[in-house]
Amino acid sequence: MATENKNLSEYDKNSVPDARNFRFGIVVAEWNETITEGLYNGAFDALIENQVPAQHIIRWNVPGSFELVYGAKKMLQTQNVDAVIVIGCVIQGQTKHFDFVCEGVTQGIKDLNVQTDIPVIFCVLTDNTMQQSIDRSGGIHGNKGTEAAIAAIKMAFIRQQASFSHQMDNQHLLGNGTLQIDNKPLQIEE
Repeated sequence: MATENKNLSEYDKNSVPDARNFRFGIVVAEWNETITEGLYNGAFDALIENQVPAQHIIRWNVPGSFELVYGAKKMLQTQNVDAVIVIGCVIQGQTKHFDFVCEGVTQGIKDLNVQTDIPVIFCVLTDNTMQQSIDRSGGIHGNKGTEAAIAAIKMAFIRQQASFSHQMDNQHLLGNGTLQIDNKPLQIEE
């Protein structure tokens, strides 16, 4: 198991960018609520610990993990956020339903990351047993929600830096004092 010898709640605070001016959306599945609430608490606490103001954290609930994709899409479309964290929990049962839900959510979140400019962080536990989910939502392996929040901060920072870099790459000051943007001279008339 990937988390067997790792505490998901441990991270180097010095490696986390300044997050005070970022806004985060968190979409939480209500199914397996004990687990998803633990994951949400881990994410929320990590954002607050890294100086994100509480009013910059928007929470929406959806019925289950499959609905996380739609909830994240609507949050991206309607809220001014720098990253979205989707939180869910799917536990293996005796039918193929587990496989369909896990595949659909995974592909849906991947698609949002490809189609939009705002990162969507995957915090969906896909465990074989309830105990494994408990262990990863504040139990002996720490909290995957904490890990997701730190990833969200880092991805929001990368997005910000890439945007700034792109703006700087497309602006050039010409010798005559004219500012050129995207290879088109900008003429300022007085």
